[in-house]
Amino acid sequence: MVRAIALLLALAAPQGFHSSVKPLPASLKTELKHNGFWHKGCPVPLSGLRVLTVTYRGFDKHNHSGQMVVNASAAAPLASVFRQLYRLHYPIKHMQLEDMYGPVRSRPADDDVTGSFSCRQSVPSPCVGGNRSGHWSMHAYGLAVDVNPLENPYVGCGQSRDPATKPYRDRSRHLPGMVTGKVVEAFRNIGWGWGGAWAGDTQDYMHFSSNGH
Repeated sequence: MVRAIALLLALAAPQGFHSSVKPLPASLKTELKHNGFWHKGCPVPLSGLRVLTVTYRGFDKHNHSGQMVVNASAAAPLASVFRQLYRLHYPIKHMQLEDMYGPVRSRPADDDVTGSFSCRQSVPSPCVGGNRSGHWSMHAYGLAVDVNPLENPYVGCGQSRDPATKPYRDRSRHLPGMVTGKVVEAFRNIGWGWGGAWAGDTQDYMHFSSNGH
């Protein structure tokens, strides 16, 4: 029976796609602490996080192996999401651990990194004002993913000031890397909501989370 299930899963995976889930190695734990992504008092211990490795399509139309740190409970469901994105040939710009957690000098200049875990508070709406909400972001739990931030900017009050995001603010036309309905559906299939569906004038097109916030 176990072998039969394993065979069915293998057949269901698109050709060329691979995924794995592993505990955080000691070197990564040190890097997260040293570069300020995890500290004492964070809502999830390092033991509650996992490294998710998946195959993804790059903007160069080639396959790449990407990694992100996620909540242990979300690792397997997210692997199924990225399997679907791979099947859709949805392109991702950067998704390496060093892109997200390395020293500033080693991160991509465009900061267009698809990632998940970052122990920080949620940012209150600029419409309201203030710098801290007093509540943990879903990223602090490893239960949120930002996908291609440049191509899927935050718009509305306090929208991105990066001029490179300007062509992507008009969602009536599709450009490579922009979140599509099928991408939203892939996350919805694991029960996650999309920031691009928020009520009002403010949308966070890059953002997906387990509770929709």
